[in-house]
Amino acid sequence: MSSKNFSYKAAPYRFVMKFTDGRWDDGYLSEDPNIVLNESACVFQYSQSCFEGLKAYRTKEGRIVCFRPDLNAERMADSCKRMVMPIVPKEKFFEALDQVILANEEMIPEYGSNGSLYIRPFMIGTSSVLGVSPATEFEFRMIVSPVGSYFDERAKSISLRISDYDRAAPKGTGHIKAGINYAMSLYPLQIAHEEGYDENLYLDSREHLYIEETGGANIFFISHDNKLLFPESSSILPSITRRSVKYLAEEYLGLRTEERQMSINEIDKFKECGLCGTAAVIAPVGNIDVNGRRIIFDTSADGYGEICKKIRDCIQKIQYCELDGPEGWIHMVR
Repeated sequence: MSSKNFSYKAAPYRFVMKFTDGRWDDGYLSEDPNIVLNESACVFQYSQSCFEGLKAYRTKEGRIVCFRPDLNAERMADSCKRMVMPIVPKEKFFEALDQVILANEEMIPEYGSNGSLYIRPFMIGTSSVLGVSPATEFEFRMIVSPVGSYFDERAKSISLRISDYDRAAPKGTGHIKAGINYAMSLYPLQIAHEEGYDENLYLDSREHLYIEETGGANIFFISHDNKLLFPESSSILPSITRRSVKYLAEEYLGLRTEERQMSINEIDKFKECGLCGTAAVIAPVGNIDVNGRRIIFDTSADGYGEICKKIRDCIQKIQYCELDGPEGWIHMVR
């Protein structure tokens, strides 16, 4: 099985687990991709939902592995707490993960195809509500789909624009993976595409001055003295890839890193820029349009900047078990 883009392809099986009467059932593998709900289900009326994203890889030796799924389980627990939803126990999360991957093993792209099996755990409020209140019944699902690159590989580096819209409020839900965060980004994303850009870069909603992240990934910059800089904000999603990149840059590549509040007025001082996230892994940014002024970044290393390429190669080698990563980073499925 192979895939050349990032789009949904229904797999034979998905894991389903339901929460009723204050507890989770045992869960099961289902062949039915459809969910039947009452028209007044909380997910429809008040968007009570959250999700995660991770990948399974097929190594050169034929093993099947996942990259740091323990952090996905922990982040989903944080999202559930904020959205007033029951937490999926970590051991149950891993049980569902192994079951759904092995049940759909034939859909995992071959080693060397640049593809992977994307895994989407999500939870929705299913009981009916009318007044504003959280659901009392929930459904947790874990679905999979073979995927290729998130951004069009033909384009190599990607183009961003500063959005006129806000992504998240300082004390809102930007720090969790709630569906509502991504719903609000759809309209600005449509505008960006119509104007020839791949994505939006959002600024803080209080002053519209400090860099936060794009609609679907964290952003980082590389200075002329090869220092990695990450925007710091309480409303940025704590990306697992971002945390991994920071550690690998310091411990494997010997680079200095810094997390701090970053003004949009200083991005022309950096030589490279990249996006990082589960879907994109590392995507090179070629330019950012700042109010009509286009800031250009180095992409001379096969579409990447030199340091971006080193980071991408390092993290991908660990994901495919071609380089030993830190203890606990690789979960062996089979």
